[in-house]
Amino acid sequence: MQNLLARQRTVGGVLEFSGFGVHSGQPVTLTIAPAPADSGFKIQRIFEDGNIVGPVPVHFARVTRTTLCTTIDLGDSVSVATVEHVISALAGLGVDNALLTVNGPECPIIDGSAAPFAEGIMRAGLEIQGKSRRYIKIMRQVLVRNNEASAALEPYNGRLLDLEIDFDSKVIGRQRMIFDWTPRKYFMDVARARTFGFVRDAKILRQAGYALGSSLDNSITVHEDKILNPGGLRYEDEFVRHKLLDAIGDLALCGLPIYGRFRSYKGGHALNALVLHGLFASEANYQVVNAEDLPLGYDALNDMPEGLEVRPYLRSVG
Repeated sequence: MQNLLARQRTVGGVLEFSGFGVHSGQPVTLTIAPAPADSGFKIQRIFEDGNIVGPVPVHFARVTRTTLCTTIDLGDSVSVATVEHVISALAGLGVDNALLTVNGPECPIIDGSAAPFAEGIMRAGLEIQGKSRRYIKIMRQVLVRNNEASAALEPYNGRLLDLEIDFDSKVIGRQRMIFDWTPRKYFMDVARARTFGFVRDAKILRQAGYALGSSLDNSITVHEDKILNPGGLRYEDEFVRHKLLDAIGDLALCGLPIYGRFRSYKGGHALNALVLHGLFASEANYQVVNAEDLPLGYDALNDMPEGLEVRPYLRSVG
């Protein structure tokens, strides 16, 4: 069993999601398909005339913008925004390889969380592939700062995220979450956390071309000391949980799962990308290791959400 748990995984079938971009407001369809071992997460964009740009790796070196979301450059002046939620769902549930195809400039926001993508993965199941799972093992601390905000990657015997946020809002205030990753914990404790915004910022954001598709259906909306969404919050501390959801998606852009500890204070997409640049600035900061060589590298994968079927060997995709 340990040998199987230490191997790479892809999705068990083709998944399709339709909706609107939270910033563009444009309709978009996203598909997630199985991909060969060692391919990681790749993304391509298809146009009405059938032209396809990509696929390219969903990688931090291709991040062109981090304002309110993470945007990936595909080349030929083509990009795809808001990749972090779907990548978070894939990485959070222990997927290593997948091909994403979108027909618009942004991934669909759906309900503002990673839950729709995670639930789709749950329905399709996972396929264990014939190659060992590899990790980026953190060997020494990497710390980046922006005024009082900070993000760090540190050596740690496991996969742990420690996030703290502090907003000048009675509704949010200061929240902290320490998350010891397993796929089950991700599905139960993180995936349903929605993105959020403030009514006071809405006009300025829309004038700048952001949040054109934002609504109470896909974003927690805060006005003064109230939450405007009729159903309230899904978690008492949903705000910090969503920041953690974002961080899981952003950190997956290093190309392999990270084995170590991530700490963030008042961070976000920009610092998440910056800490990855810092990590790879020196080969002394990390090692690429197989799961079999880690004391806890594959144990966490044994803690799967109830109902997620994991099947061995889909030979057609490696």
